[in-house]
Amino acid sequence: MIEIDGSAGEGGGQILRTSLALSLCTGQPISVHRIRAGRPKPGLMRQHLACVRAAAQISDAQVLGDALQSRELHFTPGRVRPGHYEFAVGSAGSCLLVLQTVWPALMLADGPSTLQLSGGTHNPMAPPFQFLARAYAPLMQRLGAAADLQLRRAGFHPAGGGEVVVNVASAAQSLRPFDLLSRGDLQDTQAECLAPGLPRHVAQRELDVLCEAMGWNMDPRQVLPLRQNEGPGNALIATLTHAQVTEVFMQLGERGVSAETVAQRLVKDLQDYLRLPGAVGPHLADQWMLPLALAVWKTGVPACYTATELTLHATTNAETIEKFLPVTLTTERTEDGWRVTIQP
Repeated sequence: MIEIDGSAGEGGGQILRTSLALSLCTGQPISVHRIRAGRPKPGLMRQHLACVRAAAQISDAQVLGDALQSRELHFTPGRVRPGHYEFAVGSAGSCLLVLQTVWPALMLADGPSTLQLSGGTHNPMAPPFQFLARAYAPLMQRLGAAADLQLRRAGFHPAGGGEVVVNVASAAQSLRPFDLLSRGDLQDTQAECLAPGLPRHVAQRELDVLCEAMGWNMDPRQVLPLRQNEGPGNALIATLTHAQVTEVFMQLGERGVSAETVAQRLVKDLQDYLRLPGAVGPHLADQWMLPLALAVWKTGVPACYTATELTLHATTNAETIEKFLPVTLTTERTEDGWRVTIQP
């Protein structure tokens, strides 16, 4: 039984998700205490409970404490079974965080899986669909873990209702760690705005500010068509395609915040990333750590990557990973930002 302190480091839901994912991958039971103690509303919220139940479903796990607001969880996994699964958050909570909980285990299973997920697809403090499809999935494919992601319907807070279908191939025999030290030459930039249920001028103003600040061309097609019942919502998204890596940044609109402010926040995110030459930005630096560590563990081949920033999320993730896997994660400050090395 691995004991996990849910209040450690950033004290949020990622400790729970990483622990569930690695429990499934290694077969080790876990006991998680003080779940999300660092949050205003501690304990399991709906999206965290959905992660627990999805992890249990794919492995016939024995679970104690899987209830809303529970701060203690005991999880004993069984054998992970590939197959067809449907996971519903039951609220506007991120269904993509549910995907990230079960994806590592399903990629190590002995057959392919199809997942139908429903809930939020563009949420604060969670990766949007475009990030997973454009930034994360291509790196997973290079790792030997191919997956196909389809957005059937966008889902925003508070309505939710998003729908995502994911086909995960088995990578049990195909994982191959690789170094990611440079992002390579910039090949393409893309700005787009999702604003269902809102006046068109909101999206237009956000794109005007973003494109002018970054020196990008403005195209009316950058306001993406969505059904009115997919909102109301507002996500301003920028995609930077480099030769070795694609990065996606998003800012969500919110009540009382002007379109111009939303765009300016995104401009700052982009400028922070472009100022340093590290291969990945702060969010990908955090989320790339787990699958790469699994590949290093399975193959015995070390790997490393560079990042512009390492957040408290990332360092907490590293500490959690080392509790489960016989690997060593080291982080080093460099002129490029940070270098993360994972060794067996």
